[in-house]
Amino acid sequence: MFVSDLFADMDKFMDSGGQVLWAIAVLLFVMWTLIFERIWYLRGTVSSDIGLAKSSWQNRSDRASKRARQVREKLISEVGLKIDQNVMMIKTLVALAPLFGLLGTVTGMIVVFDVMAYTGGGDAKAMAGGVSKATIPTMSGMVAALSGVFGLTIVEKNAERKKGVLENSLNMEQ
Repeated sequence: MFVSDLFADMDKFMDSGGQVLWAIAVLLFVMWTLIFERIWYLRGTVSSDIGLAKSSWQNRSDRASKRARQVREKLISEVGLKIDQNVMMIKTLVALAPLFGLLGTVTGMIVVFDVMAYTGGGDAKAMAGGVSKATIPTMSGMVAALSGVFGLTIVEKNAERKKGVLENSLNMEQ
């Protein structure tokens, strides 16, 4: 009973926001999937990548020459690329969320203007559907962007911390 009511309310909300709201929902799903993937990687698999780089560095007999410094930078870059994977895509999706909301605003206002053209602008009740289609996607796009900024901040802070751990583990003096 509760689940069916939840889906009915969700369907009503999505209908009141128009088609753009579905696009925002897909964007939000993809964005948070990438965020959770990065969090999962940074809390687990990155340790083995750092360990492989560290063991590769420690297996070198020469750690002080110019060539050794280049090898160290290569190891740091390779793991750094893995750490930063999908971060730019997440940033792009965060930036797109308010733009999708703006698209919803424009499409909702078109509905309002169509109603005004047919009714002469005197029927506020008829315009309410268009106003709803204009404001709900705007709000949803902003909420999606804010939640993405929150998730992106967590990912970036963890990524920087892991890069610091990597650099510290590949000391030149070891």
